[in-house]
Amino acid sequence: MRLQFILSEIGQGLRRNLSMTVSVVLVTFVSLTFVGSAALLQLQIGKMKDDWYDKVEVSVFLCPQNSSEPTCAGGEVSDEQRADIRAALDSPEIGPFVEHVYEETKEQAFASFQEQFADQFWASAATVDDMNSSYRIKLTDPQKYEVVADVVSGRPGVEEVQDQRRLFDKLFLVLNRATLLAGGLAAVMLLAAVLLITTTIRLSALSRRRETGIMKLVGASTIFIQLPFMLEGAIAATVGALLAVGGLWLGVEYLVTDWLGASVGWIPYVSTADVLTVAPALVAVAILLAAISSLVTLSRYTKV
Repeated sequence: MRLQFILSEIGQGLRRNLSMTVSVVLVTFVSLTFVGSAALLQLQIGKMKDDWYDKVEVSVFLCPQNSSEPTCAGGEVSDEQRADIRAALDSPEIGPFVEHVYEETKEQAFASFQEQFADQFWASAATVDDMNSSYRIKLTDPQKYEVVADVVSGRPGVEEVQDQRRLFDKLFLVLNRATLLAGGLAAVMLLAAVLLITTTIRLSALSRRRETGIMKLVGASTIFIQLPFMLEGAIAATVGALLAVGGLWLGVEYLVTDWLGASVGWIPYVSTADVLTVAPALVAVAILLAAISSLVTLSRYTKV
């Protein structure tokens, strides 16, 4: 009997404030979509770091013929300089941080250049002598780049030491800023959702002030009187959260997996399984916001 009464009160409340309830659903949907997007962006960054950081190399580019670097004042790297650089890479000082060293000749670099830029008209003007020979170093720990760079940088015959991780860090910086933007928008929209839930519950409670007063007089407990209002807000917020989960699932399935995955297949993308991982947190946030809004509203604006 009590359950039937509570359900009927919830139905009446949702019907009486239908437009406000729809507004709560939509605002919750938009705000939690931003929250979920920010979470998925962080998961995407984590996947890319795990996959790419283990593959990055340190490239030690040796002096070509016409370099303006002070370490290349003697012209193209000599055999003695090349041997000195290789000895430094094999030294006990950095040996524990080096997994393997691969030497790329000018001819190999030119072949790779021609393969990569075969469709560019200006690539035909390059020659073998324009290329750098180099040492490509695979580290046991990509975080130890500075140890290797300090040993080989500035040596005669070394034009530049480049860490591929720095190239990736620029991309991760952009993605992190996108995460912050999505988080900021989510915070604003969540605030709007809280205010709408508060207003909806307040209007619902005031419209049924006579009924709640009678219930109080006949001995109904405070929680029994407040429960329908609390559930109204929780239901609206939960529907919005489920819509957000559905929107994120569709976005990842069709935009990320089908479209981006087919176009750029070498990036480890987030999947719909990651959306389902984030989903419980989104629903929990929605219910928590509704519960807090309900408690604050009923304690301040109603006399039940």
